[in-house]
Amino acid sequence: MMLPMKIKKLIYWMEGKDCCCIFIAQQEIMKPIMRRKFLATEATLTAGTAAASALPSQTTGEEKKQLVHHVFFWLKNPDSIEDRDKLVEGVKTLAKIETIRKLHVGILASTEKRDVVDTSWQVSELMFFDDTAGQKVYQDHPIHQAFIKNYGHLWAKVLVYDAAEV
Repeated sequence: MMLPMKIKKLIYWMEGKDCCCIFIAQQEIMKPIMRRKFLATEATLTAGTAAASALPSQTTGEEKKQLVHHVFFWLKNPDSIEDRDKLVEGVKTLAKIETIRKLHVGILASTEKRDVVDTSWQVSELMFFDDTAGQKVYQDHPIHQAFIKNYGHLWAKVLVYDAAEV
């Protein structure tokens, strides 16, 4: 069955969009009322597809919240650049753990001195996980356990802040 030229053009135009449409024509020529109804329906579906693609995808009914794990280290020898650099080297090895989505390793920044800013620490790590399960994998991971064993002698104090996305 041959489709009218207007329908062929519309089908060709739809092929370039992020949606898939199948048209079944029972008649070779669409009546004007059917054409208006079709165009209104197509416009609604296109708008709905665009709005749905802007929403975050969810594979389960329960939305997962990202978890941030921020750790501050106080060195036993706070003035030792060698100890600081050694600890930074060790923290960077944690990036190999598969559940860490992003790792930021930092040292004290030279920013304005204010009463609300704590400048007593020497090294920090900031990690992002997809969820608490990913953070649990990190805690138990052999690479993390080796980090504690191999670099734990460098720090006098560790303070951890875990925050769940709201």
